Order: sequence, then structure tokens, then C-alpha cells
Amino acid sequence: MNGQLQVMPEDWRRAMAVVAHPDDLEYGAASAIARWTRAGRSVAYVMVTDGEAGIDGLDPTEAGPVRQKEQVASAALVGVDDVAFLGHRDGVVEGGLDLRRDIAREIRRFRPDVLVTATFELTYGMGPGQQILNQADHRAVGVAVLDAARDAGNRWIFPELIDEGYAPWDGVRHVYVMGSSTPTHGVDVTDALGPGVASLRAHEAYLRGLGRDFNPERFVHDMTAMAGPALGVPHAVAFGQIQLQGV
Repeated sequence: MNGQLQVMPEDWRRAMAVVAHPDDLEYGAASAIARWTRAGRSVAYVMVTDGEAGIDGLDPTEAGPVRQKEQVASAALVGVDDVAFLGHRDGVVEGGLDLRRDIAREIRRFRPDVLVTATFELTYGMGPGQQILNQADHRAVGVAVLDAARDAGNRWIFPELIDEGYAPWDGVRHVYVMGSSTPTHGVDVTDALGPGVASLRAHEAYLRGLGRDFNPERFVHDMTAMAGPALGVPHAVAFGQIQLQGV
């Protein structure tokens, strides 16, 4: 990873992580989340889908409940007990008003200071020649998270949410994007790798369904070791920061 990362500010109390599928956070941010909850911060998870199309050998009607259960267990290992599932169809998530409304509802419910999501860029990777096509669900969800963060603070957008009892919330200051091609900030997770590894390993059915050998400990160790030097620490999780409010 080229360049230097700034230390991610921790002058906040509540964070909400919004991603497309169960296991998305465990491939990128779970170690950072473990650090935050250990320090007394509150974190909530929002899964746009149940991940029901993610296991080739398991029918979606069976896979969905399994993946929900694994995500709840995984979240608990990093100190998160607030996990919501929005029920959008896995693999064909549609960006647009319905998705923005559903995410805005969760933001108004939990009232976070910062949001975390996955990259919405067309491709991701470690550099030229190593780019991988990003999943359509990730792209749709990431953009919707940014829009919903603004929607949540405007009473005239989705006024039906007020009727449901969800008052506007304009307190989100930043969105932190894991997997960004232009990371700006990092979180030292040198002392939080254990929970991060355990949370990824908790997705047992999904990992078995990969059909190949996969070592969660090696993956988390190697990924965070790549980002660590840019923060001046052995292991780090990198994020791109997007500011929602002017100074």
C-alpha cells in the first residue's frame, strides 16, 4: 500500500456498518470493530441481504437462515449485538429509493456518528494489473449508504419514516470505506487480530462452500500487515474517509 495513512479519529461514540452480505465486514473491518467495542464504543451491523445466493451447494431457502445465524454469531465475537437484516434479494440488489429508505430508517433508528461500508468502485485490488471486478451488490449498497446518510437528516425526504416513529438524524459526520483504492485513514489492529480472525472463521458454512482451502488467520494477518506500515504499526485496517458535513 503506497503513501501514508492518517490515524482514524476515535472522537465518536456510535458507528453503524452497512454492507451487502453476511461476511463482508469480516473480510475487511472486523478487527477494527473489535478494537472499537473493546474501547467502549457502540457498533451496529446492517446486512442488506441474507447472503442466500452465496453458497453454490445450498439452496437459498436453506442458506439464508444459516448465514443469518453465522453473522449474528460472528458479530458477537467482536462485541456487536445489534445486527439487522433488510431482506433485499442477494445478488440482484437494486440501488434506488427503496434501498435508500431502508438504510435511512436504520440510521435514524441507531443514530450513529460514523458509518462504515464497503467500496462501491467498479474494481478493487492492490494496484494496476491486479484489479478485480467488484460485485454489483457492493456497488449498489455503497452508493446507497452515502445517499441514505444525507436522507436520514432531511425530514422532507422519506417523511413516512417520521410517521413510523423515526425522527431525522443528521449526526453522521463521516463514512469510512473499506477496500477503497485511495485509503486515507487507518486503524491499528495489532492487538485485535484474534477477534477479527474468529469472526471470519465463524462463517463456517460459507467458507466450506468456497470449495477451496482458505485460512482465515493467514488472510487477516496478511491483509492487515499490508496496511500496517502506512500507519507505522505492524497491523492496520485501511479506510477511505468521505466527509458528509462541512467544517
